[in-house]
Amino acid sequence: MTVFNPDDGTPAGVPAQGVPADAMRRLAELQPGKPGSIFTSDLSVNEFLLVREVGFRPIGLVLGSSIYHVGIQLGRWGKNQELTTLSQAMYHARELAMTRMEAEAAQLGADGIVGVRLSVEAREFGSDIAEFIAIGTAVKAEHPAPGGNGGSWRNLKGQPFTSDLNGQDFWTLIRAGYAPLGMVMGTCVYHIAHQRMGQMFSNIGKNVEIEQFTQALYDARELAMARMQHEAEELQAEGVVGVQLNAHNHRWGGHTTEFFAIGTAVRPLREDHVIERPTIVLSLDG
Repeated sequence: MTVFNPDDGTPAGVPAQGVPADAMRRLAELQPGKPGSIFTSDLSVNEFLLVREVGFRPIGLVLGSSIYHVGIQLGRWGKNQELTTLSQAMYHARELAMTRMEAEAAQLGADGIVGVRLSVEAREFGSDIAEFIAIGTAVKAEHPAPGGNGGSWRNLKGQPFTSDLNGQDFWTLIRAGYAPLGMVMGTCVYHIAHQRMGQMFSNIGKNVEIEQFTQALYDARELAMARMQHEAEELQAEGVVGVQLNAHNHRWGGHTTEFFAIGTAVRPLREDHVIERPTIVLSLDG
């Protein structure tokens, strides 16, 4: 990910490469914090109010995109193996989209991005071309962060934090004494070996575990999870919340699958983590 200057939020020695000039002009016109300026956000009304209540002001919708050609790598017909070329391509394409979204947030002087959605959409340019999109709402803190890190809400790399938590979960996290550090992810594209003809016939009519399939899926998920955990360790996180572990076949066929793990790395703001008790709401209808 791009490293940002903690003073003014601009990329440190790296231009906002790939961010269109029109996007930068749109962000410049927002002028967050100035009288008469507006903000844009994809937060719902409830999410917007909860983010405001916990001390963060939405300042603009930020976006990153990368249309990426994913190359071809063939796996051995009867062997379980990771397709490392494809794993690297899927990771790099998402990283490009995330970095460009962060560059837009830095242009606005944001402390972080909430409600991030990271998606992959197939395009008709070709069977191996897809658009990787990252979108979220850039926010600015109204008060310094408690605890260490010099009162900054940014992570230890000087980057605005990113989080895929919704507004309600973000509110709960902050009120309970934690702060997001950044979205962390891990991916693994894995070729699952085909069954030999003898194995297929020997299993007809039986309830039996297909061990090579089980082991392949287990190994692939573990690789994706381990890579996500490594990213969290680099951010010096206490843990990762809201983890999602998804499987996508994309257009590679039934025996090649991408396992993708993603979540929000968090750090403590204080030693006590008291969660407020929910209040009881009684309906007066009926």
